[in-house]
Amino acid sequence: MNGAPTAARVGDALPEIRFGPITRDRLARFAKASGDHNPIHLDSDFARAAGADEVFGHGLLTMGVLTRLVSGWCGQAALRQLDLRFLAKTPLGTVLVCTGTVTARRDDADGIRLTLAIAAALEDGTCVLAGTALVALPQPGENA
Repeated sequence: MNGAPTAARVGDALPEIRFGPITRDRLARFAKASGDHNPIHLDSDFARAAGADEVFGHGLLTMGVLTRLVSGWCGQAALRQLDLRFLAKTPLGTVLVCTGTVTARRDDADGIRLTLAIAAALEDGTCVLAGTALVALPQPGENA
């Protein structure tokens, strides 16, 4: 999709973003920044003992990247609601591919309301996080 979010129509796609690869260093830096030091994301032996093949990305990291897709497109102030479901793990070495599509638009005196279908998937197509975002924008020419 080209142009401003206020011109978005149902069916328009947001510009895709990619993030990764997911590395041990990236997980360690995210743990330090977020305070989430759960060993399932940092310690291979712990992850295996818990039934995982290996450490994997923090869910909050994936959610943050997917949120960046939306906020990078329309601005943080426009994001009103996220409704997301975790569907799979984000393994080491993978790249997240985040996509979004406008599924509904409502124009009224309060501005423009958009519903977006958003998802974070691995490059092989495995969806790891999916759901919807609600966005509120002023009508063109109005202040936010």
